[in-house]
Amino acid sequence: MHDQPPIELGLLLYPGVQLATVHGLTDLFEIAGRFTGTAEDAERPRLRVSHWRLEEGDAAPRRVYDSLPATSGSPNVLILPPSLAEPITPAAAAPYRDWLRQQHGAGVRLASICAGAFLLAETGLLDGRTATTHWLHVERFAARFPRVSLDADQLLIDGEDLVTAGGLMAWTDLGLRLVDRYLGAKRMLDTARILVIDPPGRQQRYYSAFSPRLSHGDSAVLAVQEWLQETGAQDLGLDTLAQRAGLEPRTLLRRFRQATGMTTTAYGQQLRVGRARELLQTSRLPLERVAWEVGYSDPGAFRKVFTRVVGLSPGDYRRRFGGVAGGR
Repeated sequence: MHDQPPIELGLLLYPGVQLATVHGLTDLFEIAGRFTGTAEDAERPRLRVSHWRLEEGDAAPRRVYDSLPATSGSPNVLILPPSLAEPITPAAAAPYRDWLRQQHGAGVRLASICAGAFLLAETGLLDGRTATTHWLHVERFAARFPRVSLDADQLLIDGEDLVTAGGLMAWTDLGLRLVDRYLGAKRMLDTARILVIDPPGRQQRYYSAFSPRLSHGDSAVLAVQEWLQETGAQDLGLDTLAQRAGLEPRTLLRRFRQATGMTTTAYGQQLRVGRARELLQTSRLPLERVAWEVGYSDPGAFRKVFTRVVGLSPGDYRRRFGGVAGGR
């Protein structure tokens, strides 16, 4: 019944790769390929799952696992999984760069997960494009690949030929997105139900913690950052902050943005929202009291800021992560 060639989804086993992701995606794709309950299912192409590795003495990676070994053809997608070690170095990435560029040039879609974005970015293919990676790697990635537009709030960015996914467990989102693309929404939802996982649609900012820049070397700005942290950013008045820094207000604003990449107001909001997230996860305080505790006398203003920063309302955040009913 399968007249169409199979869809091959390949996983690249580079040094330090997280094997849990490799095996998890292999299982997800093989589960997705088992649904044959309807005539429509029977007419869809089969999924072929392969693992690729650069063996000693080889000029390029080759298949070391193939779920359909008697089948010819090349991958439709090559996935670069996360690394449990530090993100791959330029030297370690060098043997893969040209091969990945050749695959992309031949029409193969490339996808990365978490720190796998470092290997993808080493090809130069992400230059001028928008990508995501794990929120812990944001500063390192931005410094190493300044030509890539980084949006780490997003858990998955689908640029058609290049797809990047954020956190370590974002392989579930990527896997389901690929099943949806090649086998349709029904097959994707069936696979998600079998695995008891959410369909794609999450955002990484639901989970990320604020990680301020502290290694910029500006002692005046650092003094303000430390004071804001100690006081929970209760007072964001520019005159107060300038006095703490020993600078004129305009000078502080310029130097603070240069050092942290943010305005003093945005920085304070991040600290306040971070504290609010803790309270929403661990307490049963009413939302109005949470707002007051983190420095907002107006609950409506608090909800607006929280929703803009996190992507969920305070009530939705509590229901999702705190397990406490009663928020709104």
